[in-house]
Amino acid sequence: MSQITLPQPPRLLSPMGWAVFIGLLLVVGVLVPLLNLGLPVSHPLHMSDFAVSLVGKIMCFAICALAMDLIWGYTGILSLGHGLFFALGAYAMGMYLMRQIGTDGNYKSELPDFMVFLDWKALPWHWYVSDSFVATVLLVVLAPGLLACVFGYFAFRSRIKGVYFSIITQAMTFAFMLLFFRNETGFGGNNGFTDFKRILGIPIATPSMRMVLFVMTGLCLLGCYLTARWLVQSKYGRVLQAIRDAESRVMFSGYSPLPYKLSIWVISAVMCGVAGALYVPQVGIINPSEMSPANSIEIAIWAAVGGRATLIGPIVGAFMVNGAKSWLTVVAPEYWLYVLGALFIAVTLFMPQGVIGLIGSFKRRLSDRKGASE
Repeated sequence: MSQITLPQPPRLLSPMGWAVFIGLLLVVGVLVPLLNLGLPVSHPLHMSDFAVSLVGKIMCFAICALAMDLIWGYTGILSLGHGLFFALGAYAMGMYLMRQIGTDGNYKSELPDFMVFLDWKALPWHWYVSDSFVATVLLVVLAPGLLACVFGYFAFRSRIKGVYFSIITQAMTFAFMLLFFRNETGFGGNNGFTDFKRILGIPIATPSMRMVLFVMTGLCLLGCYLTARWLVQSKYGRVLQAIRDAESRVMFSGYSPLPYKLSIWVISAVMCGVAGALYVPQVGIINPSEMSPANSIEIAIWAAVGGRATLIGPIVGAFMVNGAKSWLTVVAPEYWLYVLGALFIAVTLFMPQGVIGLIGSFKRRLSDRKGASE
């Protein structure tokens, strides 16, 4: 009796992929710290503190772009509200950093300066656990995760999809932005949180702490990439892609899309919350403008420019777009929004698969020409 050979599960990464991954680990954990801390400022290979902060910030954005790819590229759900989840994680970390200031603020009070200025006498209830780092880490995960779970459950249960879902997520983000702008909510109003001094009792402005935050962000980005790749290559990921391509057929096959869509939606929101928590101590400020609909739209643009449903594409897109933004906002800041809009239109019309798709198409053409010549 002949034996049936079952197909082998796909490898998480190819040998070349693992080599690149280990190389990036060494860059993040060894090379960059050596170039920044080990070499003097006068050395031509020295990496400046500004460059470290800039790359660290872009890596936070890359995590958000990767989260967007999971729901948009692999599940077909376009969210225009992921900036909200990013900001919730950032505010959770910002509350902890504000409590770490202690009596070193301008008013020498245990309360944050903005509360003293507004004549608050005690901390509001949602600040009670903000002095605990462990509770803050839990809040970074739970705040965006619970909001995404509640919103996603009712939205997906009602089978809201397409442009209607995108508009609702954008409206939700705008509503929260208006809420956080109000002084009475206890989130700093228009100014938000700033003037951070310590994290875990260690001064936050030192080069060594800046490098620790950079390395943590890089490791988190690489870890999120591996996790996302493991998800999309599993049976779970194949169901997500089936939902993206033909949700009605998935239901006919006996699968309920609700738990799949809801779970990947929550995972994506939590990834954005973690990115926000890593972003705040590196940038030094968080305010309600991070919840603006424009920021959420930019996350979608990063994924589109790099290439949806590729995982590596959105990361590349985040680095490309934000690198161009950092340069152009210095050279000609008034033209940046026009360039961003033109870039999105050009990608939509001429490169629907993004930069990674364009590179793949170019490689296939070279291979076909080589095969034809032989």
